[in-house]
Amino acid sequence: MTFLKILQLIAVLLTIVTGFVSLLWPRSVQGFTGLTAADGRGITEIRAIFGGLFIGLGLAVFVLATREVYQALGIMYLAIAAVRLVSIFVDKSSVQSNWISVATEIIMGIILVL
Repeated sequence: MTFLKILQLIAVLLTIVTGFVSLLWPRSVQGFTGLTAADGRGITEIRAIFGGLFIGLGLAVFVLATREVYQALGIMYLAIAAVRLVSIFVDKSSVQSNWISVATEIIMGIILVL
């Protein structure tokens, strides 16, 4: 197994773990993301999007096992990073956790697209 393949596997597993943390402990994402859920509807959104989407896309890599699925996951991360980067300036949200997120998303996106 090549070094790149190991990095890609780590990126996919981190995606799935992020999904499970969000699914099982949705309030735990508040500290890093800044998202708060005032009621059950907000909790459902965190579980569905951060949980379901991240778990589903991560598992798709293993189920479909094609280069294109790795790349699709990478494109997702790069798109999130691009929107986050613009939003940091537009929304004046230049905080450490946002910069850590954008760096992580770019790194994971590049690793998965290669």
